[in-house]
Amino acid sequence: MAVVCLKLVVSCVNLSVVNSRALVGVDAVPVTVEVHLAGGLPALSIVGLPETAVRESKDRVRAALLNSGFDFPARRITVNLAPADLPKSGGRFDLPIALGLLAASGQLDPDCLAHYEFIGELALGGELRSVEGALPTALAAQQLDRGLVLPDSNVVEAGLAERCRVYGCASLLQLCNHLAEAGRLEQLRHTQSAVDTTVPPATLDLADVRGQFQARRALEVAAAGGHNLLLVGPPGTGKSMLASRLPGILPPMTLAEALETASIASISHGGLGLAHWRARPYRAPHHTSSGVALVGGGSQPKPGEVSLAHNGVLFLDELPEFTRSVLDVLREPVENGVITISRAGQQADFPARIQLVAAMNPCPCGYYGDTREPCRCGPEMISRYQSRVSGPLLDRIDIQISVQRIEYAQLRGDAAQGEHSAAVAERVSSSHARQIERCGKSNSQMTAKEVEAWCTLTEEQHGWLAAALEKFNLSARAIHRTLKVARTVADLSGSDAIQRDHLREALSYRSTLNEQYRPANK
Repeated sequence: MAVVCLKLVVSCVNLSVVNSRALVGVDAVPVTVEVHLAGGLPALSIVGLPETAVRESKDRVRAALLNSGFDFPARRITVNLAPADLPKSGGRFDLPIALGLLAASGQLDPDCLAHYEFIGELALGGELRSVEGALPTALAAQQLDRGLVLPDSNVVEAGLAERCRVYGCASLLQLCNHLAEAGRLEQLRHTQSAVDTTVPPATLDLADVRGQFQARRALEVAAAGGHNLLLVGPPGTGKSMLASRLPGILPPMTLAEALETASIASISHGGLGLAHWRARPYRAPHHTSSGVALVGGGSQPKPGEVSLAHNGVLFLDELPEFTRSVLDVLREPVENGVITISRAGQQADFPARIQLVAAMNPCPCGYYGDTREPCRCGPEMISRYQSRVSGPLLDRIDIQISVQRIEYAQLRGDAAQGEHSAAVAERVSSSHARQIERCGKSNSQMTAKEVEAWCTLTEEQHGWLAAALEKFNLSARAIHRTLKVARTVADLSGSDAIQRDHLREALSYRSTLNEQYRPANK
């Protein structure tokens, strides 16, 4: 009987289990690292769909263990990364593999690993190097009430998850001392106070924009309801200037929104910038950007510009210069707020609830419809240029306005300025608060049933809509989006019901371009 018990103890020592996580899109999926030591010739094999960086971890782990003063077991070693059908990538599994080897070989008590999750890349000397995706890993670990051990350089980022017990360490040896209770790692507490949680004041003030009162008003309505916006006009009329002032008047992000946006940045190539991490993102990719750069992709899917603008603004300047195929992939995120990237090995969903702001010239030379500069383009050129932006995408843009050149008197330094961003932002925040109180979301995100419930019209107003549908050939989607804009205009005025002027203003944001830019009438 004693011999049987001895064999069971030896068997248990030869097997260890360590908790870790892999990144699938923006989600941190649980991964169990199992390490087994068996007899036979010394060898180390890693199974469970490891990518190249994971397979190479055996050399980093061996050097790190030896240089930290531990023994590397001269046994036949099998490392299993479960679940086996989930691709594993990166160096984040170095630390759990090393701990599993120490536990399986009896150099570390296996029981001390059960209440933690571990991620981290090992240097050859045993030091820990940073890994990507620390924040989504911490948010996932806190749901299971497990402590998260990771490199010191990732601690502040992971600490943004307030309820997660985060432990940072500098080396494998320091961590082992903590687990053996020979030394203690300090648990990070209330870590959101360790970084700047304030939103920086707007450095680009709306008061810098002279004239353009209709465009300024459209910008305010777009900010209040989260509506997509298209600015059309000749070069030099302030389209880009207006777009760059939009973040300064948007309502502040909630903590949940900020964590979502920060999690996406955490897994991106650029990483998460902790300075003012609660400010809404503003992304302005160049028109030469590829489809992958815009929507994300790669063999291991990474977020693109659309996802990096989640809960913020995606500005596309010179809209027709983007390739048609690139623009068409925007339909899904604009409509559904999510990007799905499918690869042979896996599928990843990236949040992409964006506010699309675009600017374009009305024709190749830019002066079609201008009051001063004559247009040098023929009707066919104009039509071909404007058709680069597909009708289905334009249909998803709620507010479409013309931005014309202004008089010199409005540009003079002594000319009266418009409102500052702070004053506009106050009205926008008040309107946004009404929307959240009413239906828990911005007006632009309302469903068809919510539009019916909160955008009721009189019979006279229904008649106006019917006439607009007939005159401007508006689709059912365009009608719904017009009603959402009218609801936002009403919220800005403090009205509980949509009035005649509110609906007229909303309809004007759809009809202005139709009336002004028609190649056939050139």
